[in-house]
Amino acid sequence: MNARLHNRADAGKRLAAKLYRYAHRGDVIVLGLPRGGVPVAFEVARSLGAPLDVFIVRKLGVPGREELAMGAIASGGMRVLNDRIVRNLGIPPEAVEAAIAVGEREMERRERAYRGARAPLDVRGKTVILVDDGLATGATMMVAAEALRTRRPRAIVVAAGVGAADLCESLARLVGQCVCALEPPEIEAISKWYDDFTQTGDDEVRSLLARADAASIKAVRHQAKSRLSAA
Repeated sequence: MNARLHNRADAGKRLAAKLYRYAHRGDVIVLGLPRGGVPVAFEVARSLGAPLDVFIVRKLGVPGREELAMGAIASGGMRVLNDRIVRNLGIPPEAVEAAIAVGEREMERRERAYRGARAPLDVRGKTVILVDDGLATGATMMVAAEALRTRRPRAIVVAAGVGAADLCESLARLVGQCVCALEPPEIEAISKWYDDFTQTGDDEVRSLLARADAASIKAVRHQAKSRLSAA
């Protein structure tokens, strides 16, 4: 197995191979974290024959060093802060609140842009596979898992293209299962583990969601036709 990922689609295909036990089950939903997690989640959902949706979470970058996460927020007011980073870098409370306000506005924009009038998939009682392209600090995925838990899924499975081994273990303790295509000892930057880490745009997210919806509708019609033929 290649020690690097070619692109996000490759990451999704490798993850799907590790998640084969969830294939073609009516109780499984795949949620991608926009934007980079959606191309990965699309391949997972397609391979497993599961519906796809997005789960809006926003990383809170350190002012002036946005690549470094000081926390994350999710719809419904859920927030997680990395107190150690905030304290060590001397980030004032007003800067943290300003970052949260900006993040909340961006989450609202993405909800409108990606989903439009379509309601989120109902995850209550379902097994949800929560997908991102990589886990650096894990803050985004942690807040996503905590926010998702309030919607009463039966189980949560965290999945990512790449994640440090110890971080994957921590997330597994938090949600029950964490699967990564690559688990190096440590990660400086997720992009270093991909040959192609081109930024995912809003248009690509919308296109993948539309393709996934069309595939789900086709599958439902095929199942209905098969039942009628067998009757």
